[in-house]
Amino acid sequence: MKNFRSIVLSTLFLLSGLHLHAQSVSKIKKEIQASVEAQKEQMIATSDAIWEAAETSLEEFKSSQQLKDYARANGFTVTENVADIPTAFMASYGSGRPIIGILGEFDANAGISQKRQPTREARVEGGAGHGCGHNLFGTASLGAAVAIKEQIEKGQLKGTVIFYGTPAEETIFAKVWMARAGVFDQLDVCMDWHPGASIEAGTQSSKALVDFRVKFYGSSSHASSDPWNGKSAVDAMELYTTGLNYYREHILPTSRIHYQIEKAGDVVNVVPDFAQIWTRLRENNREKVDVLYERALKIAEGAALMTGTTHEVKLISGIYEIQVNRTGAEAMQKNLEALGEITYTDEEVAYANTILKETGKPQKGIDGSVHPLRETLPAQGGSTDVGDVSQIVPTIRMSATVASKGGPWHSWAVVACTGMSIGHKGMIYAAKALAMTMADLYKNPKLVDAVKKDFKDNKVNKTYDPRILPGPPSLD
Repeated sequence: MKNFRSIVLSTLFLLSGLHLHAQSVSKIKKEIQASVEAQKEQMIATSDAIWEAAETSLEEFKSSQQLKDYARANGFTVTENVADIPTAFMASYGSGRPIIGILGEFDANAGISQKRQPTREARVEGGAGHGCGHNLFGTASLGAAVAIKEQIEKGQLKGTVIFYGTPAEETIFAKVWMARAGVFDQLDVCMDWHPGASIEAGTQSSKALVDFRVKFYGSSSHASSDPWNGKSAVDAMELYTTGLNYYREHILPTSRIHYQIEKAGDVVNVVPDFAQIWTRLRENNREKVDVLYERALKIAEGAALMTGTTHEVKLISGIYEIQVNRTGAEAMQKNLEALGEITYTDEEVAYANTILKETGKPQKGIDGSVHPLRETLPAQGGSTDVGDVSQIVPTIRMSATVASKGGPWHSWAVVACTGMSIGHKGMIYAAKALAMTMADLYKNPKLVDAVKKDFKDNKVNKTYDPRILPGPPSLD
């Protein structure tokens, strides 16, 4: 009887402790949501300033400064010029473990400037625009970090939070240089989100890729009076692209080959002595990208041999696929479901439908619902340098709705939303979901261990090897 009474008392004590823990976490999450709401006007002002600046890769000086000022005003210690990149920075608060990082991007897309209206009209002719929502991305992540900082400051949470200001995601993938510098090595877990057209926990991978330029060098001559004395660099480039295009028949359905001709002579009556082409190859993992890359290098060599020219290959950068962490996604999913859907006004839905009509898409409005956790499938979409971070540290991801349903991405149609209320609502939602999931990690060491185990089990024997040249990144 005495043993039975002890068991009962122990069980009641355990249940009471679990109940108090649940109450504590619930209280913290309510305070986190209140914190984000209290930051709302400042977050909107910050994201709009970045939207208006619309700075492209490695030129994000105003945008970076906006976020650094926000971080300093909220008591973070800011480290600038991370990995020798002037616009990269870290903002940290707290001490001890767990150390949880959160990523924030802020670069824009070239050539898609757009006014805050649902019909096409450039705000700055030929200018850039936030067609991927990075003005919202960095701001939401920093807002989440501030909400966590306040809980650490109150003593409700213990550990360290680090916001990473990560530039140049749209072109050269600056996170790879940051990863090589070791700035993510200290983390227990990293958080990430991306603006999108739906609310989802991150269960999908991305494509690995390699970016490189091929330069062909020939010799000039008059194109009519003595073409036999010339060696055409453009001929070499055309043979190179022909080789790539014939290669398409013999690649896997998951492979992608893109190129952009950057330089192809100056005038029609001169045999051109120089040509330059930017090539991007994608596959579902780094190993398969290597197969494409090796063949492309041989095709470039063959093109030079056929034309009597010489050639040079310059690596721009390469990125890994995302390593999905389903344990972290499950924790995120619970918080998305707790927050529920985003609701929109009739005016916002009409705005979105006008954009869809203008772009020739079905008028589906805006999807503010929380999608269920999806099965992880082979990568179908694009690429991101978050993949490199996910190879180093367990990374928990999500997306939040910031634009119309089914509209074209990386276009004016998204820029039109990311600078107004549709984008703002997704930004505020993401900040809450990210911070709530971070609170779970700070309060539950077993969850951190489980997320780490998922990472370790899926990484197997892979070694991370950043594919970049020595020195800081360059657009040249």
